[in-house]
Amino acid sequence: MTTARADLNRRTTLGLLGQVALLAGTAGTASAASPVRDERATSRELETLQRRLALAPRRRDFKTVPFMVTRKDQWDHEAAELVLAYRNRSLQVWEATDIGAPWLNLMREALNGQVFAHGNPGFLAVAAVHGSAHLSLFSQPVWDKHKLASLTGGAAGANTYVAAKAGASASDDVQDVAGYYGPGNNNIATLQQRGMVFVACHDSIHAIARGLCHAGHGEACSPDEVAADLTNHLVPGVILVPSVVAFLVELQRAGFTYAKAG
Repeated sequence: MTTARADLNRRTTLGLLGQVALLAGTAGTASAASPVRDERATSRELETLQRRLALAPRRRDFKTVPFMVTRKDQWDHEAAELVLAYRNRSLQVWEATDIGAPWLNLMREALNGQVFAHGNPGFLAVAAVHGSAHLSLFSQPVWDKHKLASLTGGAAGANTYVAAKAGASASDDVQDVAGYYGPGNNNIATLQQRGMVFVACHDSIHAIARGLCHAGHGEACSPDEVAADLTNHLVPGVILVPSVVAFLVELQRAGFTYAKAG
């Protein structure tokens, strides 16, 4: 009985080893036949967020706005809530205050690192913009109308922070320093296209409006009306919140890691 049992155990073991080898061979064949993953593809979750954000309301028809926002119909709360509800293993918020600092470059580097080095195409980065950096979130016509270049401290004569580099394409080689993913393509439009979210600050907008009125828009200049005009000319896709410094609290509570971008 002992010899028979040992023979049975030996045959059983050999049979299991054969099955393991067969499964390993099958897995190897399937792996070899699988296509190489396109690391530049965004995740389904991020693509869904981008579509929902594109459909979320942006309030840009103000005649006048108050010093302090107290009602939801005065800001883009639907879009803001979509951002706060997004889930990914890595979320980051960059606070940008100085228009002359390399904040767009730092954000691009973080995005490249997460997507290409860490294999996280669903990474979401938010730019929480206020201070002089906020000037970059206004369209060129309003720069011309209100002479916003005079507020940059010589950093810019026009809003060069928005448009993508001519000829750059998402199909560019990721190692091409002069291409789509390189430092020569630091701009809001490209980062938005790649899934990044830019948040505008009502408090900063009203402060800029008060400064413009004080600087010589005329005795009849109304900061509330100038702030409304600035708000109505925010760059497309930007999300308006009552206060960026207050929204930073909400973002960090939702799991976003804080970084200072200048």
